Amino acid sequence: MRERKHFSMVRSLHVADCFTIANGVCGSLAIFQAMKFVGTGDAYHLYLAFALIVVALFCDVFDGLVARWRHSASAMGRELDSLADVISFGVAPAAIAFAAGASSWLDQVLLLYFTACGVSRLARFNVTAESLSGTTGKVKYFEGTPIPTSVIPLGIVILGFSVGGLFQIRLFGLTLHAAALLYLISGSLMISKTLRITKP
Repeated sequence: MRERKHFSMVRSLHVADCFTIANGVCGSLAIFQAMKFVGTGDAYHLYLAFALIVVALFCDVFDGLVARWRHSASAMGRELDSLADVISFGVAPAAIAFAAGASSWLDQVLLLYFTACGVSRLARFNVTAESLSGTTGKVKYFEGTPIPTSVIPLGIVILGFSVGGLFQIRLFGLTLHAAALLYLISGSLMISKTLRITKP
């Protein structure tokens, strides 16, 4: 009986959901590569981790395009999308930055803040999507920046790593990296209620 239910769930997935799951898988693989870099010191793993996040971004874009093209958007698809985005654009970018060297305790506080903002932003979107869609059934704008924009601070972190550092700052006996401040800004923009971005 359980096996039958399992296959029933698989059959209920839409084509767009496959791209969404691929998004989450890429994010998970990126975390694995970040851990491999910490273990081996081979920069290849860190660059591969970033490349996987870029692939996850493409999957995130395509799942929306396919869902609109096939008119197959669903509540389950929306939840899948949020869960995949938390991994690929919330947890993974923070893990990669930590592996790259933003690892002081203050860096960690900023990275955790960023992750918490990403989770909160997605939860808020899911709760408010219906009210924001109005009579058209389509959400017209985002409140705060979408979580995939975390690719931008992550890209800057990788660029900083490639040129030799994440710009360490010492202030009042505390150590942090300028790269971690980018995550502070990114997280704050995600949870902003005043910033509205038109949804394509």
